[in-house]
Amino acid sequence: MPQETVLADGEVERLNMPGSKVKIKYGDGKVYKSEEDKIDYERSAAIMLNNLKDLGVIDHLRDIDAIGNRVVAGSDIFDKVVKIDDDSLSQIVELGDIAPIHNPVEAEYIEIIRRILPDTDQYAVFDSAFFKDVPEVNSIYGIPYELTKKFTIRRYGEHGINHGFITQEAQEMLGNDKAKLVTLHLGSGASVAAEKNGKCYDTSMGFTPMNGLVMGTRSGDVDPALVPFFMKKMGASADEVIDMFNKRSGLLGVSGVSSDMRDLEDSDADRAKLALDMFVNRTVKFAASYITELGGVDAIVFSGGIGEHDKWVREQVCEKLGIFGIKLDGQLNEEQKPGDLGAKDSSARILLIPANEELAMVRDVAKEL
Repeated sequence: MPQETVLADGEVERLNMPGSKVKIKYGDGKVYKSEEDKIDYERSAAIMLNNLKDLGVIDHLRDIDAIGNRVVAGSDIFDKVVKIDDDSLSQIVELGDIAPIHNPVEAEYIEIIRRILPDTDQYAVFDSAFFKDVPEVNSIYGIPYELTKKFTIRRYGEHGINHGFITQEAQEMLGNDKAKLVTLHLGSGASVAAEKNGKCYDTSMGFTPMNGLVMGTRSGDVDPALVPFFMKKMGASADEVIDMFNKRSGLLGVSGVSSDMRDLEDSDADRAKLALDMFVNRTVKFAASYITELGGVDAIVFSGGIGEHDKWVREQVCEKLGIFGIKLDGQLNEEQKPGDLGAKDSSARILLIPANEELAMVRDVAKEL
């Protein structure tokens, strides 16, 4: 910073799964790859930090001035980036009630880095901050209003860092800061959002990240009466039912094959096909409803691992949104280069914008230094 030069870019895929893959891009087009089974949180942190030194990106770990951490749930407590101390970390842990499969792990990572780099300042950037402007007509539930206020119950959303980033990118590409957008962050965790005038108007995720689309292991929308039903039928606690909805449902639970779209598309199993169709169906339902809410749309934006790399999903979603005059250019979709994938006679632009939560987070953190 401030040139926004990327010194290294790394990721671990299939975390805690067989065949975990490490990929780090650095230097002038160099790539480091490795693979081992079930890389866990502590191991992934060690791999990334050690490789920064081993690959010559930095000389010492103390060269790192600050670390940004993506944190899903900030509730009404955090609506902007915050420097992490004991109090803010404790609050992040407590907000695990809202994001039970996210905040506790994110807090664990913060603690891991604290042990490795105790003198380096860490910052939390919150996914929920982008959704603070969602109007009450979309953000609250049809429960007694006094309970909504007493317990601050609302849609807190997720993937706000990326929804905010691709909203800004789309506005620049369209040359319109008042554009009506439907942004699709499609990955293992998936969400749809509607934006106008640069602010979020609605989002598919709710009080917790479990709501909305069918996801890798998350159920998406379910009737809340299923919780006491399963408690009675299975002799389970409420926490155990919610754990099932979060960790053993979604694409994994429906297909019985995998939570990974690539595995499902390679499978001949009927339930794998059903899971894929459900994923597309739910995405279309939310996107179509948001187009209606916005009174039209200037652009549909695809982002996230599936949104960026899965040609079939983009094709299916756009085909079903064809009722709105939205048309995908087949050749551009095959090439899947970032930019406009829409046909010339499409009623709205169809944009492929790669997720760059890292850049969005670094920009926020740099302002604090």
